[in-house]
Amino acid sequence: MTSRLKPLFAALLCFSLPFCAWAQTSTIKVGEYASLTGKEAAFGQSSHKGTVLAIEEINAAGGVLGRKLELVYEDNQSKPGESGTIATKLITREKVVALLGEVASSRSREAAIVAQKYKIPMISPSSTNPSVTEIGNYIFRVCFIDPFQGTALAKFARSHLKAKRVAIVTSVSSSYSVGLAKYFKEQFVAEGGQVVLEPKYSEGDKDFKAQLTAIKAAAPDAIFVPGYYTEAALMCKQARDLGLTQPLFGGDGWEAPELVSIGGKAVEGCFYSTHYSPEIPTEAVKSFVKRFKARWNGETPDAMAALGYDSAAVLADAIRRAGSTDAAKIRDALAATKNLDGVTGRTTIDAQRNASKPAVVVEVRNGEFRFVQSVEP
Repeated sequence: MTSRLKPLFAALLCFSLPFCAWAQTSTIKVGEYASLTGKEAAFGQSSHKGTVLAIEEINAAGGVLGRKLELVYEDNQSKPGESGTIATKLITREKVVALLGEVASSRSREAAIVAQKYKIPMISPSSTNPSVTEIGNYIFRVCFIDPFQGTALAKFARSHLKAKRVAIVTSVSSSYSVGLAKYFKEQFVAEGGQVVLEPKYSEGDKDFKAQLTAIKAAAPDAIFVPGYYTEAALMCKQARDLGLTQPLFGGDGWEAPELVSIGGKAVEGCFYSTHYSPEIPTEAVKSFVKRFKARWNGETPDAMAALGYDSAAVLADAIRRAGSTDAAKIRDALAATKNLDGVTGRTTIDAQRNASKPAVVVEVRNGEFRFVQSVEP
């Protein structure tokens, strides 16, 4: 038999037999794209470790539909444009049944456009910009979205920080930063607060002295930085060097050990909102932290790891309920997800394919991220 006829013969054999052993023993391929290197590597590596742990545990428990899950992943190097290319490859060459990714909203949007085109379900573990799931009915997420996060942070600034006047420093090249700044400002002003200054920067900038000097002259009560951890840490350092003593705070883009390793003492007393804390005293979180540490050499899982884990768990649950690896059936099962217990709380997918979840506020204290409060939707 020629090599060209072998795949056809195998397919015909499956249809001719009541039970196809090949179909039952082949893996179910799941694609993942993540920023494993580059500027936001801390995000991607953490999320990936959570995803890997979930896949390994699912397989150890017997897999899904009697088959093992196979995680096929690639590094987008934290670069614009890479995620769409990777998504195309995973879908067309690797024949994955679904995609998991990304953390950064801009990169999730790139891949979501591809996933929607090919009608392959995609779950973002932690992209919070609303525009990600607005791309189409095959795009989902397991985290809260920025309108809620912005509102929660505005309430925190007013009630906990007692801030009446704030400055907002926004990255104009990040859809995450622009969106979170918008939602924060709307709620903060609605609660009687005043935004005194809104300086801008771009991703990759390292010098923020001009923006911070202007902020010092405006004398706000607090400084909101809705960006990612590298720029946030540098901004904290330069703010303290310039003599600004006001609290700086941000969103889940600050969630990385690098915030402390880059910022050092300058980030002490700073706050950010996130999706989970390893200090939350529930059995689900305690067990997850223990298992994650055992798998990853004592590393404590952050929010990106927890959401990476939950994204894989939600997908596996949907495949089970679909009873099939057909993309449309998995999509329908994902859309019907209700009250699925996970590390970051119960996941219910709403009509816009978003998850309603509480936010957690943490403070940097003695170089560690310490739980402050939870904010319910």
